[in-house]
Amino acid sequence: MSEKEQDKQAEEKESRDLYEWVQALVCSVLVVVLVFTFCIRLIGVDGHSMVPTLQDGDRLLVTTSLLSGEYKYGDIVIIQKGAFAGGEPIVKRVIATGGQTVDIDYESNSVYVDGVLLDEPYIREPMDDITADPNRAQTHFEVPEGEIFVMGDNRNNSDDSRDIRIGSIDEDYILGKAVFSLLPFDTIGPL
Repeated sequence: MSEKEQDKQAEEKESRDLYEWVQALVCSVLVVVLVFTFCIRLIGVDGHSMVPTLQDGDRLLVTTSLLSGEYKYGDIVIIQKGAFAGGEPIVKRVIATGGQTVDIDYESNSVYVDGVLLDEPYIREPMDDITADPNRAQTHFEVPEGEIFVMGDNRNNSDDSRDIRIGSIDEDYILGKAVFSLLPFDTIGPL
């Protein structure tokens, strides 16, 4: 084989190698985009409504609704609805699901779901009685099918389903369920 033919073969091999590297890179980027679009998301906590469980600035790994399955009491969910929080995602805890009733007794600092007192070791402090606010005067809620009732763990600093302007949340507005805390490093772990 002549030197010219060897140079041509070497050029072709380099072109093939470059093409394979570009193809692998494009496929990798495509897989990452698909995973972060349809399976998982990274969401930042903005605000103090979930203190002490989550802090302002925490970064969460969230499984999308596609992977989350049924939502249940205790799940921490990310909700996005243009009508509240300026359309920004908010983080709240599921208290009740479709078909359940929620009763709040501010005097005893108790929340009941279907007449059963919830054990809530995660709340920050006793709830202030907010029934003087006409938007928060209701203490009995019936959650429609396909919706959830959510509250923040920092009950005195949380806009949540207790407010009639927010109310129960249609499951279509749920971006997903927070499953893991990623940042800051001292809080890394499952939720």
